[in-house]
Order: sequence, then structure tokens, then C-alpha cells
Amino acid sequence: MQSPYKNDFQTAATQAGNESAFESELNILKDIFRLLPTGVTVQDENGEFVLVNDAAAAALQMATAAPEASHLNDRRETCLELLRSGRPAVLEESIAGGKAKQVFLTSHRPVRIAERNLLISSSTDISEQKAFEEHLFRSAYYDELTGLPTRRVIEHRVNSLLKYDSGQGLFALAFLDVDNFKHINDYYGHSVGDGLLAEIAKRVGLDLRDSDILSRISGDEFVLLLNPVQSESEVAEFIRFILQRLKAPFFIDQSEIFASTSIGVSLYPEHGRSYEELRQNADIAMYRVKNGSKGAAAFFDASMEREALARMKVEQALRVAILEKRFCCAFQPKVDIRTQELMGVEALVRLRDDEGVIQAPSTFINLATELGLIDELTHLVLAEIVKSIDLINENFGPDTTISMNVAAKQAGNLEFMRPFAEAIEATGFPKRFMIEVTEDAFVTKTHFQDEILPIFRKLGVKISIDDFGIGYSSLSALADITADEIKIDRSFITDIHKRPRSQGILRAIESLSEALGMTVIAEGIETFEELAYLQAATKIRYAQGYYFSKPIFLEDLKLTTPRASEARASQTSRPAQENRPTYSRAGGYRR
Repeated sequence: MQSPYKNDFQTAATQAGNESAFESELNILKDIFRLLPTGVTVQDENGEFVLVNDAAAAALQMATAAPEASHLNDRRETCLELLRSGRPAVLEESIAGGKAKQVFLTSHRPVRIAERNLLISSSTDISEQKAFEEHLFRSAYYDELTGLPTRRVIEHRVNSLLKYDSGQGLFALAFLDVDNFKHINDYYGHSVGDGLLAEIAKRVGLDLRDSDILSRISGDEFVLLLNPVQSESEVAEFIRFILQRLKAPFFIDQSEIFASTSIGVSLYPEHGRSYEELRQNADIAMYRVKNGSKGAAAFFDASMEREALARMKVEQALRVAILEKRFCCAFQPKVDIRTQELMGVEALVRLRDDEGVIQAPSTFINLATELGLIDELTHLVLAEIVKSIDLINENFGPDTTISMNVAAKQAGNLEFMRPFAEAIEATGFPKRFMIEVTEDAFVTKTHFQDEILPIFRKLGVKISIDDFGIGYSSLSALADITADEIKIDRSFITDIHKRPRSQGILRAIESLSEALGMTVIAEGIETFEELAYLQAATKIRYAQGYYFSKPIFLEDLKLTTPRASEARASQTSRPAQENRPTYSRAGGYRR
């Protein structure tokens, strides 16, 4: 079967001499050309436009209206060059008109028609595709929150410097970490925390050169490349300038926030010859600052590497100790300072190392929290209490309250606290437990007060505010706290008889807690003078500290026979500073 179109064209050919029919066909072709969705233009040998369809006209009109209307001139230059060379080309063309930016993929083809050299060009709008590509690129290489380059950008830049270095270049890599950022996030909320990170990035980046790079590599951590540098002193001066700038308050969402940053610095080639080595050494130097005063800077040195290796050994030993359950509990009594009666004990975790030596929690608690091992460690302490309950009852009494510490990081974590409450209920004696949490668990924006506290209340578990007075709260914050006990931090009790200001603070806490129905415990009593002041000048009834007893291991008490009358007699007859008792000696605090 013959195509109907073939007959049409044959008919049209036989009527080629008919001018009206030819004009009709030409008008149809012109309309088709004009309405093509792709922009099509034809330019002559002078670069002038001979034919332009509607799509191309709209783009050219936008280009003419653009602030920098150089597109037409660029088009003309391109036309002349391609006609001279006689070669086709495919080029991207960008037109910024108003708020929108359009990108076209234009195919140029030189042709010769009717003894004339012409350039036929067709353009396709690829703006959405380019926008998507740019989005993917920025997601891969730039941080969405701060707009800073990501880790891979700065790593690539440093590797390029190392690859083409002739041995004479000197640059610095600084590792920056925001101090106490988790507390800021918890207290003010994540939106303010994000705002703080963005503002810190702006301040640090204010005076950087084009050859420097500031990168956000994760969370509250940044890496800064200073290239080139002349000396360590030059870098130290600039880092001091950054630290000074960051001391000024940040105003975010109507909150005034003071933040500091700890910075560690490594120099190439002195402190490493690869990006990873330089970054790691800067990180080590930063942690030296973190473990000290914070809000300062330090350059890497060899001693830090030794410390890092030692820390790694401790970390490994801690993991093994948790796996092998090498932890045990010591118990420190809480005493009624007026009757000498025992009102409770606090369970304190201890670690036995490979040689059987007991390690204090200061050597491993912070590390366990940092490594995410603190949850398992807390459950091990609970298991030790349950295992030792008969000895606890025998030595301290069957109704004695047993206090356990929960880290601040755990207190607001519903995923930990809910199963922890279930484990306490499973002991069969949940009402004997007192959970000690620091005050920021109540006043920061966590789930503790609204969601977690009711779970423990339902079980009859009591709540104690540990180390009160050194966190983020004020006395007014106590009005919203529903705890059973306040433990006044030792820093307020030390030499209380010599410090009028601490005495005033103590009276205020005492009065407010009494009004709210909370028991007050004075922590860290170590001298007779401290005890005498509390007895004479305050209404505080309860305390704990080395004056009464060091933490006691229950297995040591198996060899001790409590003699209450002798203990009380020795308590009243001894001189002020002599013979501080431990529970195993004066084992008869009244129950």
C-alpha cells in the first residue's frame, strides 16, 4: 500500500509552479518552525539572526533583559568562530533572568544553503536537570546546615597539596570541637544548636584566604586548612584570634549563648605526611585541650601520641572488663548526723584490673560514657546489687535505701531508662531503690521529667538530684522538680565553717528544699569542723563522706562483727581530728 503522504508530495510537486499552493505549503512550514518546542535559530555569516522561532525568541528576550546582557554578543562570536572552522559543536548556555536561571544545551551546525554560509542552532532547556545535578553535587560535597565543604573536599585538597609538594611547602591542619555542645542542644533545643553551629562556621570563616578551607566533618566538629603558612607562631596567632572571636556571645532565637571551642593543630611536614596522620594528630591535640581547660588550643607533640596509645589500652581493657564482668560495688553509708542512724547506702562501681587492683571510677566512667558502654555498665551494677542483697540486708538492714547513679546521658534516654526500670522492678524490691541523676536531667529539654520520671514513680523508686549546685539550674528551677532528695555538692561543703558565702547558699537551698518536701544530703563530709557546723548552724539531718566511712566492700564486712554500742561510744569520746572511722571499724551505725 502506498503512503498517502507520498501521493500528497507528488501532487505538490506537480503543482510546484502554482505560486499560491507553494505559498500555502511555505506558511505551514513557517508555522511548524515557529511552534517547535525546541528553540531553533539560523544565523548568517555576519552572526545576524535570519530565522528565530518562538521558543528561541523567548530565551533571547530573557537574555536581553538580564543585568549582564552579553549572551547575544557571545552567541555572535560563537557563530563566527564555528562558521570559520566549519565544525559542529554542542555547548551549554546559561541565561540568568530575574530570579530564575535557565540552562540550555545548544547544538550548532554550520551548513551552506543557496550559496550562503549559515549556522543552524537548536537549544533544549536542561535547567531542571542541571538544578538536580547541582543539588546532588552540593549534597555530596557541601554541608547543608553550614554551607561548608564536607570531609571529602578538604581531604582531596590536602592530598593534592601533598601530591605536588616539592618539599618546601608548609601548611597547618586544625581540628575544632565545640565544648559541651550536647548540653547546649539538650538545654536550648536542636534548632538553637544548629543555629549555633552555623554562626560558629561564619565567625571562623570571616578572615580566611581563598587558599584556606574550613570544613564541617561531623556534628560539632570542624577541620580548618591554613595554606600556606610561614611558621608555627603565625598559626598560633591566628588560632588565638579565632578563639577570642568565639568568646563573644551568640544570639540565636532570642537566646544568648556563650560557647567555646577546643582546637588541636598539626603542621605539615613536622606532624605528618598524609591527611589521615595530620588529622589524627590534630584530633589528639584537641583532646588534650578537652581534658584540660577547654576553650583553648594546643599544637601536637610526641607526648600526646603516647597518651593516646595509653588511652587506647585503657579503652581496650574497659571493653574486656565489661565483657568479663570484672566490676564490683562498694557501698558508702548515708548517715543521720544527729542520731548516727544509717538511712541508706550508695552503690559505687569499681573495676578490678588484671592484677586484681581496684580502680576508682574516675579512671573509666567518662570513657565508658564516651564509648557508649555506660548502659551495660549500669546494668552490671544493678546485677551486683541483686547478687549482694543478702549481705546488704545483713550489714545495713533489710529496709535500707540503695542508691544508684545514672549518667546524665542516660537519664533523658527513654530507650535505656524504660528497660532499666523494668530491670529494677524484676529485682522484687524496687521500692528500696533511689536513682541519683544530676540536676540538668530535670532542666534540660529531655524526656526525663515528663516521660521517664512517672515510670519510676509508679514503681515506688525514689529520685535524688546528685551534685546539686554545679550544673545548669538555679534555685528557682527547683520549683518545677519533683525529686525526693537533693545532694548538695561537696564543693559547697568543704570548709563550710570558714566560708560565709557558701553558708548563705546552703541556707537558701535548705529552706527551699524544705518547702518543697525534699530531703537534703550533704556530700563529702571529711572533717569534724564541717560536721559540727552542719549540726549547729543548719537543719540538715543527713550526710555522707569519708568522715563517716569510705566506700565499703561487702566481702570485707564478713570478717567484721558489728558492735553498735562500742561504735557509738567511740564516736562521742574521740578527739575532733583523730581516728576517722570506716564502717568496718565503727560498724554499728544504728539502723
